[in-house]
Amino acid sequence: MEKGKPSRLEGGRAKYAGIVVALGLLYNVVQYWGENWFWTIFFSLGALICGTIGYFDLRRAILNNKFRTNNKN
Repeated sequence: MEKGKPSRLEGGRAKYAGIVVALGLLYNVVQYWGENWFWTIFFSLGALICGTIGYFDLRRAILNNKFRTNNKN
């Protein structure tokens, strides 16, 4: 592997890590719903925050890819 080029796994982590964590937290929200309200609220806030971060990370990656594609022409 070349030093200057990141692997596909690293690129995937950069794009999708926030969304994957948010989905895990959302699963925990469903699991703890009605049993323990502290964990329900805690996981709900975590899913909201990580989902927002994941959305903007993915949006940034898509826009950077479009920008690079347009500059090559």
